[in-house]
Amino acid sequence: RKRIYDTEGESYDPEELLEAYMKFGGMPGIADIGLDTDKALTLLDGVYSTVVVRDILEREKRRGQRQITDPDLLRKIIMFLADNIGNSTSITSIGNTLANEKLLDMNSRKGKPAVQTIQAYVGALLESYIFYEIKRYDIKGREYLRTLGKYYIVDIGLRNYLLGFRDMDVGHVAIGKVSDKEVDFIATNAETKKYIQVTESMNEPSTRERELNPLRKIHDSYEKIVIADQCNNPLTQDGIKIVKLTDFLLDITGNH
Repeated sequence: RKRIYDTEGESYDPEELLEAYMKFGGMPGIADIGLDTDKALTLLDGVYSTVVVRDILEREKRRGQRQITDPDLLRKIIMFLADNIGNSTSITSIGNTLANEKLLDMNSRKGKPAVQTIQAYVGALLESYIFYEIKRYDIKGREYLRTLGKYYIVDIGLRNYLLGFRDMDVGHVAIGKVSDKEVDFIATNAETKKYIQVTESMNEPSTRERELNPLRKIHDSYEKIVIADQCNNPLTQDGIKIVKLTDFLLDITGNH
């Protein structure tokens, strides 16, 4: 089995480090505190309070744009996006959910926030690189679709902090649509393209077929990959590379 060594010669199993990363994330400073839960919470709280909230509100004031003035609404939108990572989301659905589930203090408001207001707050989060919007891409039509993209937070540890370390999902970029199937990600640059599926396990035959089928429908020569946390049989099938998550991450860090 592969082992990873730190600067003091201590060795770790890749699975052990992956588990720690999936819990605490990769913010600067996390590795230096010895993965102590209380210290990690303090660090992540500082990142959220200072960078996410205060900097966004202060920056908008400095720019003379008074749209981002409600800390409570900003926090609720952040919580909504963090809780819906990887789900298809529209700006309208954010406002509707916050109002319908009584997540906003409607007594102090004239009504639910306007779509333009929600758009401004989400835009501020994207500009601050706290969240990234992943648009849907019609692979056959070769164009981006305007609706129902997905949002991903910059750091999994920050998400876990916001949600109380519960529901820790193990499961230029786009979401691919091919016929009635969906490809999780399309990564592109000026020269090449990769189609990527991500799943918790590839050990069940039904799961393998579900993840491989959308990639089989793409008839071009670009690389197609399935990344799985649990994978007893990594191989190449029908031209599609099946890779264990720890091996994929180690290969990425090794090349950079």
